[in-house]
Amino acid sequence: MFKLFRSGKVWTIPNFMSMFRLLLVPFIIWAYVGLNNPTLTIILLAVSALTDVFDGVIARKFNMVSDLGKALDPFADKVTQVTVVLCLAFSYPMLWFLLGLCVFRETCMGILGYITIRKTNRVPYAHWYGKVSTVVLYVSALALLLPKLLHYEMPAWLTTAIIVVCMICVFVALILYVRYFVGEWRKPQTEQK
Repeated sequence: MFKLFRSGKVWTIPNFMSMFRLLLVPFIIWAYVGLNNPTLTIILLAVSALTDVFDGVIARKFNMVSDLGKALDPFADKVTQVTVVLCLAFSYPMLWFLLGLCVFRETCMGILGYITIRKTNRVPYAHWYGKVSTVVLYVSALALLLPKLLHYEMPAWLTTAIIVVCMICVFVALILYVRYFVGEWRKPQTEQK
């Protein structure tokens, strides 16, 4: 399995950008929890989101797609997402349900991804539904941070709606990924290579 990460491109700009996103995680926690600074938290989250967008664009445009990048990019996304949801859950208790769903999804994805690598000898890549789920989560986190920044109380119905939309996106992405993984396992060996 680990030969997949040694083959091809490893030290690429997109992979460094994914690593940078992972390094931002403790600073996001520090800005939100330690400093109680929503402005800095939003800036760090925006930087993380922008590097997420650009690493994929750069990888495809300059032929820097790698097996490591296919694994590292979604891993950095998930760590960032779970961290942000965890931080916000202390202010919005309903987010504990979203956090549980995110952890469940990522556990399932990790197991299914591992099985897929073992069965097909290929690293699965992110799909549009995973990207949509990521974008919705980032936008929702920013929307939930704005009241702290602007010092106003968001209506409870709006908070609930934002969190429910996130939960639906996370759940639908999980279902579609399960279908994708199972489809990959059923492909003939010649088609997998």
